[in-house]
Amino acid sequence: MDRASQAAEDPRRWRLLAIVAAGELFAMAPWFSASAVAPVLANDWDLGRLGLPTLAIAVQLGFVVGALALAATAAADVVPARLLFAAGAALAAVANLGFAYLARDPATALPFRFVTGLALAGVYPVGLKLLAGWFRLERGLAIGVLVGALTIGSALPYLLRALGASQGIDWHATVAGASVLAILGGVLVLVGATDGPWDVPAPRFSLDIARAAFREPSVRLANLGYLGHMWELYAMWTWVPLFVAASFAAAGTHSAATGSLAAFAIVASGGIGCVVAGRLADRLGRTSVTIVAMAVSGTSAIVIGLLFGAAPAVTVAVGVIWGVTVVADSAQFSTAVSELAPPGSAGSALAIQTALGFLLTTVTILAVGLLDPTDGTGWRIAFGLLALGPLVGIVAMARLRRRPEAGRMANGHR
Repeated sequence: MDRASQAAEDPRRWRLLAIVAAGELFAMAPWFSASAVAPVLANDWDLGRLGLPTLAIAVQLGFVVGALALAATAAADVVPARLLFAAGAALAAVANLGFAYLARDPATALPFRFVTGLALAGVYPVGLKLLAGWFRLERGLAIGVLVGALTIGSALPYLLRALGASQGIDWHATVAGASVLAILGGVLVLVGATDGPWDVPAPRFSLDIARAAFREPSVRLANLGYLGHMWELYAMWTWVPLFVAASFAAAGTHSAATGSLAAFAIVASGGIGCVVAGRLADRLGRTSVTIVAMAVSGTSAIVIGLLFGAAPAVTVAVGVIWGVTVVADSAQFSTAVSELAPPGSAGSALAIQTALGFLLTTVTILAVGLLDPTDGTGWRIAFGLLALGPLVGIVAMARLRRRPEAGRMANGHR
C-alpha cells in the first residue's frame, strides 16, 4: 500500500474531523449574534431599516479583509494551524462581548462587528487547511461536514435567543453566550487537533496568478455559479429570522421564543444539506448537485415569500427545505475551482472567489434592507430578488457541464 493509501486509511482522520467540525460549530456562533437579537435592537437602538444590514455587512467585510490578509501573508504557514484557529475564535469572542456590553448604538457596534468577521477568517479557512492535511479520498465529504458545522454554528445565536426569550433573559446574555461557545470551539481545536500527514504549505496569494486562473473559461463559470449561490445565501441567513417573526405575527403567533427556534431550525438544517451534497457530488458530479440545489433553493425563496402569514408549520416546512438547499452546494464551487484552475493557481483563485463572494453578499443584505419588507408584498419582492442568484448560477453550471474541461471534476463525473 503506497503512502497516499495509508494516509487515506488512517483512522485518526475521523477523530480529527470530529474535533475540527465541533470547534468550527462553536467558534462560528458570534457571526449572526446581531441578527439573532435584531428585533430587540430595533427597539433599544432604533435601528431603522438599514441598521441590521449595516451590522451584518460589517462582519462580511471584516471576513474579506481577514481572509485576504491570511492569504497574502501566508500566516497559516508561520503560525501553527491550531493556534491560529484558537486565536481567531478567541478574538471573535472578545469582539462579540464588546458588541454586547460596550456598544451603545449601531455606530459604536460597527467596529466590534468588523473585528468579529476579521477574526473568524482565522477559523474557517484554517479549519479547511487542517482537514486537507488528513483527507485525500474522502475530502469532499470532510469539507461537506465542515461547511455543515459552519452552518449549524451560524444558527446557534438563534437557538440561544429562543432559550433566552423563553426564560426572560436579555439580549446581552444571548450574545455573551455565543462568545462562550466560540472560546470553547477554539479550545477544542487547540487541545485536540494536529497537522496531518499530508499537510502542505498554504498557497501564497498572487493577483497575477489569480488572473491567470480566471483566464480559463471553466474557472470563470464555476466562479459565476458561486456568486449566484452567494447572492442568495447570506441574505437569507440574515433576514429569514425577521421574516419568520413577521409571518408568525401575521398568523397570530407572537412568541419571540417560537420565532427564534424556527429560525434556528431553518438555518441549521443546512448542515444536513452540506454533508449529503458533499457525499453525492463526488459520485454524481459537481454541476449536477449544484444545479439541483440552486433550483430547489431558488424555488423555495419564491414560495416562502408567497406563504407570508400562512400556518407556522407550513412556513417552517418550506423554510427547512430552503435552509437545506441554500447552502448544500457551497463547498462544491470551491472544490470545482481547485479542480479546474491551472496547477499552482487554485489558492489565489479561491482567495479571489471568496473575496468577491462575500463582497457580493453585502449587496443583497443591503438590498433587502432598502426594500424594507414589512408585509407579504415586501417579502415576496425581497425573496424574489434573492432567487435571481440561483437562476444565474444554474445557467453558469449548465454551461460548465458542457465544456470538455468539466471532466476534470469529481473524477470525471462533471
